[in-house]
Amino acid sequence: MSLLTNRRLLLATAGFGIGGLLLPGGVAMAQTLLGLTGFTHNVASGEPGPDSVLLWTRYVNPTGGPSKVRVEISESRDFVKIAGGGQMVTGPWRDHTVKITVDNLAPGKWHWFRFIAPDGSISPIGRTKTLPLGKTAKFNIAVFSCSNLGFGEFNAYGHAAARDDIDLVLHMGDYIYEYGRGGYDGGAKFAARIFPADEILTLADYRLRYASYRSDKQLQALHANFPMIANTDDHESANDSWEGGAQNHSVDEGDWNSRRNAAMQVWREWLPVGEQPWKEYPIGDLATYYRTDTRAVARSEPYDYSNLLRLGDPAKELSEYRDGAWRDPSMTMLGSEQEAWLSRAISRNNSTWAVLGSATNMGYNYTPENAMDWVPQLAPERARNYVRQGIAATKAGLPSNLDNWGGYPAARSLLLAAAQRADANLVVVTGDSHNGWAYDLPEGGKPAGVEFGGHSVSSPGFESAIPFTAPADVARSLLDASKQELRWVDTSNRGYMHLALTPQAATNEWVFMQTVKDLSLATKTGHKMKVRPGRKILEQA
Repeated sequence: MSLLTNRRLLLATAGFGIGGLLLPGGVAMAQTLLGLTGFTHNVASGEPGPDSVLLWTRYVNPTGGPSKVRVEISESRDFVKIAGGGQMVTGPWRDHTVKITVDNLAPGKWHWFRFIAPDGSISPIGRTKTLPLGKTAKFNIAVFSCSNLGFGEFNAYGHAAARDDIDLVLHMGDYIYEYGRGGYDGGAKFAARIFPADEILTLADYRLRYASYRSDKQLQALHANFPMIANTDDHESANDSWEGGAQNHSVDEGDWNSRRNAAMQVWREWLPVGEQPWKEYPIGDLATYYRTDTRAVARSEPYDYSNLLRLGDPAKELSEYRDGAWRDPSMTMLGSEQEAWLSRAISRNNSTWAVLGSATNMGYNYTPENAMDWVPQLAPERARNYVRQGIAATKAGLPSNLDNWGGYPAARSLLLAAAQRADANLVVVTGDSHNGWAYDLPEGGKPAGVEFGGHSVSSPGFESAIPFTAPADVARSLLDASKQELRWVDTSNRGYMHLALTPQAATNEWVFMQTVKDLSLATKTGHKMKVRPGRKILEQA
C-alpha cells in the first residue's frame, strides 16, 4: 500500500511546499530556504539492488555545523524489527545532505526507513523496495523527465506517488532547469517560484535551485514512496551540454568545467544517486536496467544545422555533411569506455528484457514539408528558421534533431548492432523532447529493439510553439514524414510513462495529466503500446 493513497490530502498539502512561494512574501520564503533547520526536505531512496539501497535526507542543525545522522530500515512500518541501518557525518561542505547505503536486506521486499538526528528528532518515514532475485513475474516502472517549475505544477509526480502498482521510478533527466525567471518560461506566473531568480552558474546557485525544487510536496511524496534511479540530461548543467561546453554557456559566464563540476556535485548531493556514471541493475530473471550518461562524461560536440546552412549552397552543404561528418565514427554519445561496458553488459544479459535508459530520443524524426504551415506568421524568426532547417535536413535525408541520437548515427549503430548480436529484447526509455514517442529501432534493415519516449512532467511540447495547429494534424504529418521508425506520437500532453514488464510483454502507457496549470491529479485518456519477446517491433496494447 502506498504511503500517500489519499489524493485529496496530497492536493491539500502540496500548496504548502514550493507553491507557497507564489504568495506575497515569496522572496522572504525563498530566503528562508537557506535558513531552514532540522530535516528540511523529507526523505528519498535510490540505487536499489537485490540486497541494498541508498537512503537520502537533508539535516541542518541549528548551529549550521557538522551533524552525525543515523538511519534505520525495517520490513514493517512500525520498526519493531530493524533490518539494518548506518550513520554518517554531514555538514555545509555537502549542503547538509545525507546518503547512506544499507546492505544485507531481503530481495524484492518493501522496506520502511527513517533518519534520527543527534537531538533524537526523527525524519518523516519513507518507503523503498529492493530489486527481486530469481524468477520474477512482473515489475512496474514509472518514467519521468523534464520537470520545470516555471511552467506548472508537478501533478505527474503526485499522481504516481498515490499509486500502488509501481516498483521503481526512473528519472531520465532535466530534473531541474538552469534558466532564470522570464527566460525559457517566458515570464509565466509560475516563474515567480524559481530561485535564485537569475540563471544558475555557481555551486551556491545550483544548491538553492535544488532546494526550491525539492520543496515541492508532490516531488517529495514521489521520493518518499519509491526508490529512484536518476539519469542526467542537459538542464542539470546547461542547455544542449556536451563534454566541453553547452549551447547555454558563454565565455562571460566563466569556465565551463567549473560550472559543470558544480552542477554535477550538487546533483549528487541532492539526489539519491551513487558515484558511478553508468551502472546496470538486475531485476530478477525478468529484466536488466542499464543507466547511461549521454551528456557530461564523453559526448562529442554536436553539429548545428543553423551553422551548416550559413555556408554557401544549403543543399550542397547538407549533402556533404550527410555523406561525411554525420557518419564520423568518432562522434560519440557515450565515449569508448562506456560503449565497451554497455556492449559487454548486453552480451551477457540473460534476462527477458534489456531496458536501456538514455536521456534523449534514439529514434529518428523528420520534419514534414508542410511544417511551415504550422508556424504563425508572427512567430519569432528564430522559430521559423528552425522549421526551415528541419525541412531542408529532411530533404537531404537527415533527421531533424542533431542533439539527440540523430546527430550520432555511428554510435547508434554500434549500440543497436550489439543488441542484435546478443539477441537481446531491447527496450529503450528516453526523455528530453517533452513529447511522447514510440519507435521501432532497426539496424541494417532488421529489428534491433524499440523505444518508448517520454513526455514531460511540466515543460511545454510542440503545442506551445504551434498553438494554432491541431495536435492530431501534427501527429499525422510527423508519422508520415518519419514512417521508417516512428509508430506513434503525441505532441500536446504532459505526464509520465508507466512501463509494465512481464515475461509475455513490455507494455508502456503514456499517462496524460489533465492540466499542469493548477494542482490536480485528474488524468485524461492516455495511450498504450507493447512489444513481445523475440518480436522487437511495436504493436498496440
